[in-house]
Amino acid sequence: MTGQFPKLSRTVRLAIGSSLATIVGTLASHAALAQTTAPAALQPADATHTVASLSASGVQIYTCKRDRNGQTAWTFTAPQADLYDASGKLVVKHYAGPSWEGLDGSKVTGKVMQQAPSTGEPGSIAQLLLRATNSGHAGLLASVRYVQRLNTQGGAAPSQPCTQEGQEGRSPYIAQYVFLE
Repeated sequence: MTGQFPKLSRTVRLAIGSSLATIVGTLASHAALAQTTAPAALQPADATHTVASLSASGVQIYTCKRDRNGQTAWTFTAPQADLYDASGKLVVKHYAGPSWEGLDGSKVTGKVMQQAPSTGEPGSIAQLLLRATNSGHAGLLASVRYVQRLNTQGGAAPSQPCTQEGQEGRSPYIAQYVFLE
């Protein structure tokens, strides 16, 4: 049977077709996100060039902590996302810091400068403008001075209450990240 593919059942063919449709739909929505512009409040006056505009898919991680009154509440801990170029190729990893690390070794860490409400569905995290500092490694992100997080959908703290300190909640989100110099 070397060199031949086994015949797939109708159920398997339908499942594969459904999965492919979901992937194509997700990529199409990411492409649509890439076409919108940032609100004026998130436009840095001295940015001269767009280094990259990447579609992100990931989670915002929250931890259950006690507040001053001893009540438990979700507290933002870190992002965890993969950023893809227009062809669907993974090029950057996003994680705590907040930091963005290119697969080429270049890296920036951001500090929030401005926020704007999401224009996406309710329960979406804010859009942001961050000032970026780089780690000195050559590559895609080496010249980046600003990062915009735009077109956010999802990512807000979990809707169910946290009940135990230390409990973790993950909220899926998508966004467009624009890296500017």
